[in-house]
Amino acid sequence: MKLIKNILIYKDVRMLRILLLGAISGFPWVLIGSSLSLWLKEEGLSRSTIGWAGLIFGVYAFNYLWAPIVDRIQIPLLTKKLGHRRAWIVLMQITILLSLVIWSYINPTQNLALLISVGLIIAIASATQDITVDALRIEQINVNESKSMAAGAAMAVVGWWTGYKLGGVIALFAAEYFENAGVVDYWQTTFLILGILIILMNIGLMFVHEPIESDRYFRQNQTDKLIQNKLGSNNLVTNLIAWISGTIGGPIISFFKKNGFAIAIGILGFVFLFKIGEAFLGRMSIVFYKEIGFSKGQIAIYSKTLGWITTVVFTLLGGIFAMRFGSIKTMFVAGIMMALTNLLFAVLAWVGKSELLFAVAVIADDISAAFATVAFVAFISLLVDRTYTATQYALLASIGTAGRTTLASSSGALVDWLNGDWGTFFILTTVMVIPSLICLWIIKDKLKVGAK
Repeated sequence: MKLIKNILIYKDVRMLRILLLGAISGFPWVLIGSSLSLWLKEEGLSRSTIGWAGLIFGVYAFNYLWAPIVDRIQIPLLTKKLGHRRAWIVLMQITILLSLVIWSYINPTQNLALLISVGLIIAIASATQDITVDALRIEQINVNESKSMAAGAAMAVVGWWTGYKLGGVIALFAAEYFENAGVVDYWQTTFLILGILIILMNIGLMFVHEPIESDRYFRQNQTDKLIQNKLGSNNLVTNLIAWISGTIGGPIISFFKKNGFAIAIGILGFVFLFKIGEAFLGRMSIVFYKEIGFSKGQIAIYSKTLGWITTVVFTLLGGIFAMRFGSIKTMFVAGIMMALTNLLFAVLAWVGKSELLFAVAVIADDISAAFATVAFVAFISLLVDRTYTATQYALLASIGTAGRTTLASSSGALVDWLNGDWGTFFILTTVMVIPSLICLWIIKDKLKVGAK
């Protein structure tokens, strides 16, 4: 009976809205991730250059710096018509769309710096968008609905992977089609096609209801007044100082006050370390596939299409698992799975091109990633204070991203240092999983979350 009740939670209409929000969040990673990497690879740039180009993802690690602004500042005209959260999403989507148009005119070998600069703009817009997407997603669920939060986390992950995987399928097949048709700038043309998807997503966004404002603004203003009172005066300067201090300091103080300093540091350490191994693998995976001999079509079928189906199924199962056993146990299971699946890629590197082994490795990797992401999203969603939803979630998510982006940007250089020894590289990514599990084991019994 409990299993049936857990499954039925997915029928909630709010889950469809969360699904779309996840897709909006995941799609930009296609642009600055696999598409950009393969574009640069086919233009003849080195593995190291491709790896270092991934530094643009680093902005995701710092979006918490402007998350307080996103939480409080209203967009002229758009906010009144669309609501606080949707206004920010639409503004960032427009920015990404215009960036794609600029990309369509750039030659990577002649204007690499400009290409990366535009990619950085896409990354900043996407990271800013994620702040408000995550807040809007969390605010779809009431604070006391822990099982719905786990289900919502699963749907958010399904949506993210849908945007990322299916977007990748469209990108790869479109690029291959235009290449075979003799279009010289086939990637540039592909990016224009991808721009159409952004327009369609924004149309869908209009069907995502923004919850009626609670007392969030009131409580934020109360924090400002408390700071004003401590400053001992009420004028333009002190009001500005109070606003800035409350906007930036309020979410951080709230987080440490709730968990205690030691546990808060432990949480931040785990969040930083959890997906580093996966990130190293993911950053170089498409380069590895290409070097081992797979075509863009094969990568699209096995890594994107098949991977998407697997991810959707096991993300939903991961959500049910998290509802039943809690996000913490799910993260332990996922961590072990990530380590084991990374070993499969090492075997593939040693065996050579094998479609069967490729399919097995991709499926296993997507299963472990699905479980890991569901548990991770549910975990940090339960940690946030609704007064500072966007800011606290962005802080935790960005710390996790910091580990995955800043460190993983050296993945290409690591492969080069290993003289292209992909097997050893994947062994190292396996070892990278262990520190986070040790950290989680130390703090697991002292965490104040709605998970077992």
